[in-house]
Amino acid sequence: MKLDQIETPAALIDRPRMMRNIERMQAHMNALGVAFRPHVKTSKCVDVARAQRDAGARGITVSTLKEAEQFFAAGFSDILYAVGMVASKLPRALALKQSGCDLKLIVDNLESARGVAEFGRLHGVTFEVWIEIDTDGHRSGVKPGEARLIDIGRALHQDGARLGGVLTHAGSSYELNTAESLAALAEQERAGCVQAAERLREAGLPCDVVSVGSTPTALAARHLEGVTEVRAGVYVFFDLVMRNVGVCNMADLALSVLTTVIGHQADKGGAILDAGWMAMSRDRGTAKQTHDYGYGQPCTLDGSPLEGYTLTAANQEHGILANTGHPDGDITAHLPVGTRLLILPNHACATGAQYPAYHARLGADEIEVWDRFYGW
Repeated sequence: MKLDQIETPAALIDRPRMMRNIERMQAHMNALGVAFRPHVKTSKCVDVARAQRDAGARGITVSTLKEAEQFFAAGFSDILYAVGMVASKLPRALALKQSGCDLKLIVDNLESARGVAEFGRLHGVTFEVWIEIDTDGHRSGVKPGEARLIDIGRALHQDGARLGGVLTHAGSSYELNTAESLAALAEQERAGCVQAAERLREAGLPCDVVSVGSTPTALAARHLEGVTEVRAGVYVFFDLVMRNVGVCNMADLALSVLTTVIGHQADKGGAILDAGWMAMSRDRGTAKQTHDYGYGQPCTLDGSPLEGYTLTAANQEHGILANTGHPDGDITAHLPVGTRLLILPNHACATGAQYPAYHARLGADEIEVWDRFYGW
């Protein structure tokens, strides 16, 4: 397939860029002496995950049991389901374990810990469970110094469950934009998770795994003493949010949306694209950052940013491309109907989720179709 044969809108992966991103992260993890477990929720694509594994990744992280099932069927067995477990999902987790999947679960409360252990005893299996640690107040988890951490650990140290370790995710890193602040948060993330592990061990409980990670803190970490593995996801594609955070350049963004100019708003100086929010997603993650990219940054087909233009508005199937600083005010002449463009997304995970498959650009005009997963 050639680029001009693809119907628009379509999600494109620039494979050379993607491979550079994979190699950069893996090299950093190797230098820090830790295992790397990529979060495959960003791509939900076997082809991408295989490239990460081939580069040296050990195991994968998933955000849905559907992902766990699909990746296990594709030959991935070391899988961490990194969303708090609840009773209603345990039968699917059991089916995966009974099929031979080395599935790890997480909890952050005593009720869930007891529920997993009881379900495991009832069905004659032992679930490996990690405790989620809150190291930055961003989302869920147990704070490293909380008394209930030990109670949860003890609830998992019995028949039906096995305490495998602790993990944390410094999601507040997305709100930062300097090397110093990112390095400080990476150290806070590391130290908090290691503290939790040490408290569990001091209480006589096993804690083999200490797992940390987000794309910004993984890349900003200067040392990872006490950590056994790192997780990160969006690094594989990067996006405009990550560009604003400062962990990548525009030339690193490996996911884009191929779109076509279908009309103009001559009186307003805008062009109409066939990529609205159904193609880009509604994610406006850059709106509160140092540079607001609207719904995305337009580029020429070779991936070069089209300076002075922004996707400023989006309806369901229509995107509005505005002249926000281009010296040529006549957008109808500069971007005539039929012009094809690439739009770099704010949030790669959200944009990828709009499509059943990616079109992977292997070279200048060599395309493969890579399927991706849907649903929960």
